[in-house]
Amino acid sequence: MNIKEKEDIRLAILGTIEELKKNIKIFKRLSQPVSPDNAIGRITRMEAINSKSMNEASLVKSTHRLTRLQRSLGMLDDPDFGYCINCEEPIPYKRLLILPETSLCVPCAQKLNQG
Repeated sequence: MNIKEKEDIRLAILGTIEELKKNIKIFKRLSQPVSPDNAIGRITRMEAINSKSMNEASLVKSTHRLTRLQRSLGMLDDPDFGYCINCEEPIPYKRLLILPETSLCVPCAQKLNQG
């Protein structure tokens, strides 16, 4: 991987991190407990609780991805960055640009998901 490709990946990671941080703030706000309120009907309250659960799941998912991206950012200059941890072949640049936190090439990821 050349210097320009690494810089492109670095910028992609930083952009995604900023977006995730904004989303995490929103999900935290939307995941606040639903208080029992007489003005809310039973169906509306159930919808609010369901929405809270979905926001909590999104919060967890976003927080985990943020952690993985931060780790990838720290490892970007490591000589092993960009190589599949399973087959040790280079992970294609375009895959890393889209999923910089990935540690598997497409064939190895597919094998893992199938088995």
